[in-house]
Amino acid sequence: MPPYTVIFIGPQGSGKGTQLESLKRLLETKSDRKTVALQSGSLFRAFAQGTTYTGARIAETINTGQLQPLFLSIGLWAKEMIDTVDEHSNMLIDGFPRTIDEAHVLSTALSFYKRDMAHVIVLEAPEETVRARMKSRARADDTKEAIERRLAWYREETKAILGYFTEAPHYTVHRIDALKDIETVRIEIAQALSLHDS
Repeated sequence: MPPYTVIFIGPQGSGKGTQLESLKRLLETKSDRKTVALQSGSLFRAFAQGTTYTGARIAETINTGQLQPLFLSIGLWAKEMIDTVDEHSNMLIDGFPRTIDEAHVLSTALSFYKRDMAHVIVLEAPEETVRARMKSRARADDTKEAIERRLAWYREETKAILGYFTEAPHYTVHRIDALKDIETVRIEIAQALSLHDS
């Protein structure tokens, strides 16, 4: 069986990070393959804590809810791929692509790594639910304005991204109701990926 490539799509507050970590543990119990988790939010926050001018600029804007420039987002996750991915690794992706341009670049990366099939897990939840979840987290970058800005760009960009993934031949899109409890969502993701628990 070839390694899994799984892209998580969903607004902040839909449970992507939780489900990615759960899937990572499941994959690690199913085989001895390494599972690489590429999470752009974590990459940006780690880089913002550095001492470079670029890190300082990211730190200035990370709390606003604005999208980081295309060159930065691609640069960070591309470097992470270069440093961590091999031909045997499962690859789990969260936080990108956030724009149709990023989706096109990601496709070139997957083609380069001979990832002929990728699964797209779409965690669907209404805005009022994810808005409440984001507010309850009380993280520094979850101001009211930042939350609304993130929801707006997700609403504007996601339709085009999902259209691209649906039409492209190398992706399989799975829509999951993220309003269900965490364990039910976990099971439905495993079933979608044919990773049934024994």
